[in-house]
Amino acid sequence: MDTQRFVLFLIFATSLLFLWDAWQKEQYPATQAPTTAMQGTEKQAGADTAETPVPGDQLASSVPQRGATAENGAPVRVAGKLESGDKITVKTDMVLAEIDTAGGDIRRLELLHQPAKEDKNKPFALLESDPERVYVAQSGLIGEDLPTHKTRFTAESGTYELAAGQDKIQIRLSAPEADGVQVTKVYMFHRGSYLIDVSFEVTNQRNVAIQPFSYFQMLRDSQPPVGSFFMIPTYTGAALYTEEEKFKKIEFSALDKGNASYPKNADNGWIAMLQQYFLTAWLPKDKLSREYYAKRLGENEYTAGVIVPVGQIEPGDSATVTVPLYAGPEEQSKLASIAPGLDLVVDYGWLTVIGAPLFWLLSLFHSWTGNWGVAIILLTMSVKLAFFPLSAAGYRSMAKLRLVTPKLQRLREQHGNDRQRMHQAMMDFYKTEKINPMGGCLPILVQIPVFISLYWVLLSSVELRYASFALWIEDLSAPDPYYVLPVIMGISMFLQQRLSPPATDPIQARVMQIMPLAFSVFFFFFPAGLVLYSLVNNVLSIAQQWQITRMIEGSAANTSKQKKAN
Repeated sequence: MDTQRFVLFLIFATSLLFLWDAWQKEQYPATQAPTTAMQGTEKQAGADTAETPVPGDQLASSVPQRGATAENGAPVRVAGKLESGDKITVKTDMVLAEIDTAGGDIRRLELLHQPAKEDKNKPFALLESDPERVYVAQSGLIGEDLPTHKTRFTAESGTYELAAGQDKIQIRLSAPEADGVQVTKVYMFHRGSYLIDVSFEVTNQRNVAIQPFSYFQMLRDSQPPVGSFFMIPTYTGAALYTEEEKFKKIEFSALDKGNASYPKNADNGWIAMLQQYFLTAWLPKDKLSREYYAKRLGENEYTAGVIVPVGQIEPGDSATVTVPLYAGPEEQSKLASIAPGLDLVVDYGWLTVIGAPLFWLLSLFHSWTGNWGVAIILLTMSVKLAFFPLSAAGYRSMAKLRLVTPKLQRLREQHGNDRQRMHQAMMDFYKTEKINPMGGCLPILVQIPVFISLYWVLLSSVELRYASFALWIEDLSAPDPYYVLPVIMGISMFLQQRLSPPATDPIQARVMQIMPLAFSVFFFFFPAGLVLYSLVNNVLSIAQQWQITRMIEGSAANTSKQKKAN
């Protein structure tokens, strides 16, 4: 009995500690601390030669090397600073974008249907550029004097808005003529979509053919979304997908060390920047040669992007290259239809084999009820039903142990401090009574993988972000603001202990007494959805254990009466 208690305690405590450690090491890699504005200013002079993008040898060999470019033909940028020009605002039914004429970059992108973490009455800004944070989408051309993300563009208007009845809206940015080459950068926003088509229209008015390349990249710092002590943000960093090597993360820490390994040349796939719940991804069309790159540019500055050939343009001819940008939430029902493998950005860790079916089942229940909290309750009931036979076997063992606890106590008293003889006597007793002392571990053992998987689902599924349940629970992915659920959870643990056999060892008895309080405090920091799952599971377990205990004790009482009658 004491061994069982000790194992139960270790299993639950270890699983919770493992939950913390796994996310800390695997999903939240160490990154460089953000630099201050003063540090950025001091280092700027020495960083003027930072290069981006970084073409590989195959493409670099065909890139002209003249003008304001690095040795490989890539445009030079100033680390730690983004030049500013005029602001162009674009509003659709899904996003509010801000394009800067300095480079034609998307400097800010607000997702109108996703509330901000700090103030849910404001839209969440996925892309932004300010003294505290930089995360922007850039693009340009590689070639002699061709426009880059440092070129000054001009636009016909400073404000664009998708009108009623319009399915898309186009923003055209003109670059200065580059020695007979006319370039227009075109943004195409679509109704009901987070996809933005980014194009370059190139007209060659020179006397010789040109063969430029285009690059499309994300530039960002390494700062992850803000999270509380146990609400650890999921992976923040770059990622890449190709049909040959599938999904691969490119961690900032690997870029710091210069040992990042990923496929660079392909004719399929995409490259992205990921963070909790959201991503940006460049999605070149299939069967188009491309080169992926990722690099640390400077202190707390990283870039990831793709280089795509525009093709040879003869004198007097024109060519257009287009690469869509997805910048939005990781909505699992839509990602796979946007690009092959894009659904893999939602990563439930090493328990994905359990986490993915859990989310599918949750989504099914949500489609029936319209409430994610109710869906979690139905999920808990389904899991409980699936493991009912195992739980029943465990509770039967615990009920039998409860009946023989007085006999076990007498065995302990008989053998005193001779622990070896006492242990042997208890094993013989269990064998005689046909009791499995470890059987009571089953109800907890079977719940641990589900518990951890659901935690990852809550942290990784944007569908549950700001998902309300009832009353004061307005966000199932965040801790209970008033700690009501954790307190009720602790009470349920206390009630469940009353149904379990009492510990015969005084020290273990005291440990078990403080466990409900300890875990209540521990659950203060867990998502409310996870606490709700645990609470409902405890209530169902109490009902099942009470029924089985009553049956076992009733049967034992009847047997005792029959023996006395005989």
